[in-house]
Amino acid sequence: MITVVHPGAKVSLRDLPTDARNGYSGKDDPQAIEDLAKLLARLSELQERLMAGAKQSLLVVLQAMDAAGKDGVLRKVAGPLDSRGVSVYSFKAPAGEEAGHDYLWRVHARCPRKGELTLFNRSHYEDVLVVRVLDLVPKARWSRRFDHINAFEEMLHDEGTRVVKIFLHISKAEQGRRLQERLDIPEKNWKFDPRDLDMRAKWDDFQEAYEDCFERTSTQHAPWHIVSADRKWARDIAVARLLVETLEDMDPQYPEPNYDPKAIKILP
Repeated sequence: MITVVHPGAKVSLRDLPTDARNGYSGKDDPQAIEDLAKLLARLSELQERLMAGAKQSLLVVLQAMDAAGKDGVLRKVAGPLDSRGVSVYSFKAPAGEEAGHDYLWRVHARCPRKGELTLFNRSHYEDVLVVRVLDLVPKARWSRRFDHINAFEEMLHDEGTRVVKIFLHISKAEQGRRLQERLDIPEKNWKFDPRDLDMRAKWDDFQEAYEDCFERTSTQHAPWHIVSADRKWARDIAVARLLVETLEDMDPQYPEPNYDPKAIKILP
């Protein structure tokens, strides 16, 4: 299930579902399997047209609480795409040259070129979320950033980059189950970071920060999409469908050749 946050709308995450089947009986539902396959095939076709036409670009912003499935979405939905036209960036705490610039500098440098589809695994929104909850930046400073971000995304949109913002919405119970799984399964131990527990302890603070963020940065050109994410397979279908619908609306086209294909004959 996807909830679109319209400009000016109030958001209460506790009132939005985290567990949704989207009309399917389960992950083994033949219709769910078929629909995901069709969506991924269509997404690949549209991404090729976007890359070939090189007139528009698509930026997908993924935000979520820890263990909500950002990496899973990248693997399942973006993984099958043509790597020549797809980029993925993961933003950590700024360091080195990044720390010497404004907080949007490193983000702008990684926005997609014309013809590209770029996905951010976390993003510039950490600078109004984590810095707020952990009190790393004074409120007087981070609260001004909502307007900066809105203006930045409006500029991207005006210059031909569609911005799709996705929040993967999981329950605290499901997050706990996934974190425990990382401890119980040796092959997943590498995914666990003890600091995740510190962030989990601030769950309510993060939920409040996200709600404020959605209300302040959902705009006509770049609204937030809240995706029910407790069920991984349903999450993947929902995200794939959203990206397909976005690209269909963008309607990228193959370029016209600057030669006559019928006039050329390849000899054996």
